[in-house]
Amino acid sequence: MMGSLPFYLNYIVPFLAVLTVIVFVHEMGHYLVARWNGVAVDAFSIGFGPELFGWTDRRGTRWRISAVPLGGYVKFTGDMNAASVPDPDLAEKYDAQTAPTLFANKNVWQRMAVVVAGPAANVIFTFLILYAVLLGYGRMTLDPVISGVMSDSPAAAAGFEAGDRVLSVDGFKVRGFEDFQRLVATAPDRQVSVVVERSGEQVDINVVPDSETSVTRFGRELKIGRIGVSRDVGEGDIILYHPDPLEAVSMTFEEIAFIVDRTVAFIADIFVGRGDLDQIAGPVGMAQVSGEVATLGLLALVNLTALLSLNIGLINLLPVPMLDGGHLMYYIYEAIRGRPLSQRIQEIGFRIGFALVCTLMVFTLVNDLV
Repeated sequence: MMGSLPFYLNYIVPFLAVLTVIVFVHEMGHYLVARWNGVAVDAFSIGFGPELFGWTDRRGTRWRISAVPLGGYVKFTGDMNAASVPDPDLAEKYDAQTAPTLFANKNVWQRMAVVVAGPAANVIFTFLILYAVLLGYGRMTLDPVISGVMSDSPAAAAGFEAGDRVLSVDGFKVRGFEDFQRLVATAPDRQVSVVVERSGEQVDINVVPDSETSVTRFGRELKIGRIGVSRDVGEGDIILYHPDPLEAVSMTFEEIAFIVDRTVAFIADIFVGRGDLDQIAGPVGMAQVSGEVATLGLLALVNLTALLSLNIGLINLLPVPMLDGGHLMYYIYEAIRGRPLSQRIQEIGFRIGFALVCTLMVFTLVNDLV
């Protein structure tokens, strides 16, 4: 059993496997678009810190595996560091032949494309995984008809009735009862709009799910939303549904839209002081989750990889200097004003971004351990 294995096999190996794949995909997005735009690349690294091993390709790029496997980077020629901070003495260090290949000398639209390519690669990777799982395995589903409504529950107060067929939640189509459960569970204390079919007519219902603490089979506490409805399950009610290739595309886009919607809502709740900070996981928490999910089989671990890939892509788009979103914010300003921010302001922004990222890392680490 997995529980009897050493700690590093239980948690560290699955976590590093998942993280390495996600980081590789993200950085490969940056690398490929940079190459397509004629940008010279000094290094492509999985991990930070001292190099463990690597090789140099014919273009002069050093491909390396580094000692601290908690991220990665692509370092362009002319950058001061892995965060793509431009060297202020750029013009003096490179000759006329090399200058056109420097990232800092590319036009603003090319630089924006390179920056966006990393998160975009994560989104595309997530789409391919979810699409392949739908086509190859299918989806277990249960008819979305409510069997019972608990008295004194949010559902009873909102007007749900036994026999209601759920059609959508917050605009997301409900194909099975599991969709309904998940859409409600990810919106604790937040109003959701539900459309049900009752006696052949569509009825709109607004309900605010109660927030309850649920303990997973692995002992992790999660805040989830509940409204107090049930679904009786008889023999043969649960079926394995196989969508055709075209429908699978639509279902995959819907899944990605759902994850983005709930992730953005969670981040927004954090900023307005309504979110639960205990739900934020860092490296230790991610390692624990990866190890726990690995016990459920390869398919579950693959689905987790898709989810984390999309979330890392979204987080990287936050307008924080040091992250892709921070670089994008600078370039959008440059595109609008016709000139870049001053070097001094950019450096101050990077320092603030570095401090924010370090603070977040420390907070999540302490949160995981506590």
